[in-house]
Amino acid sequence: MQVFRGFRHPGVASACALTIGNFDGVHRGHQAMLALLQTEARQRGLPSCVLTFEPHPRDYFSALTKQPALAPARIGTLRDKLGELAACGVAQTIVLPFDARLAAQSPEQFIQNVLIEGLGARYVLVGDDFRFGAKRAGDYAMLDAAGEQHGFDVARMNSYEVRGLRVSSSAVREALAEGRMADAQALLGRPYAISGHVVHGRKLGRALGASAPGRDDGFRTLNLRFKHWKPAASGIFAVLVHGLAERPLQGVANLGVRPSLDPNDVNAGRVLLETHCLDWPAELGREGAYGKIVRVELLHKLHDELRYTSLEALTAGIAKDGVDARAFFASTHRQTTRDRI
Repeated sequence: MQVFRGFRHPGVASACALTIGNFDGVHRGHQAMLALLQTEARQRGLPSCVLTFEPHPRDYFSALTKQPALAPARIGTLRDKLGELAACGVAQTIVLPFDARLAAQSPEQFIQNVLIEGLGARYVLVGDDFRFGAKRAGDYAMLDAAGEQHGFDVARMNSYEVRGLRVSSSAVREALAEGRMADAQALLGRPYAISGHVVHGRKLGRALGASAPGRDDGFRTLNLRFKHWKPAASGIFAVLVHGLAERPLQGVANLGVRPSLDPNDVNAGRVLLETHCLDWPAELGREGAYGKIVRVELLHKLHDELRYTSLEALTAGIAKDGVDARAFFASTHRQTTRDRI
């Protein structure tokens, strides 16, 4: 999949079958829409194209009005969104910066400047609640009328439901906020996961457990930065880590701002996914994970982030989380075995 920041690049296709949206989470409703887009693109001999926005429009307006509560919790990072769009077979994705200029465009200007002149849209597929243009004044009827006038087809896809529940990014956010990871997985069609490069942290985990029995290597962690200040999920989770060994590694992870630590540390209070693998692969050595791209699946929430009063209490808390994570994986294995029988 080709990715472009904006549409004024020589590599952008001169004509396309297009869908538009934020696609936060790329859930099963998004996947159904993208499958339809692929079908329509093939029938027309056109590349499939997704137009998405960064930042999220509501992020922009929340910053503009200084009302952070207006910003939606972010399900996935831009990296994860692009990865899922590629997995759905999208040929190209245009990431359009949502700024004052774009926010001020009238629906008519958006159609002319972006859809017609910028992307050469020949087919446009939108959701049943699609709005566009300044003050969200544009709707499906306006888009359909413009298509008839300018020679591109317009289609609308109705809501997608799972077990009678409308699949939406809001529903995924709610499930993640409440720690209902199985429900989030049903809405996403896959386990909720975060990916990224392993970066350096304070390396405090190595020292925390070094004095504990059997913990001569401490609680070594994999640090991934979540590049948004408001993640949809937070807390302590039993996880599987992909990308370090042939098989996924069991672990326990903290997603959040780590309230027990100094906010002025190397991560400056930013959101971090900090994962401790329960059994560290010997072949990686002490430094072998840095710079690798890993995917961490958050399978089961153990509890919310806690504020510990001392490093000793933090060490004990991490050790208990490891025990609880192992118990979760053991129970899952037993259940899977019974299901096979």
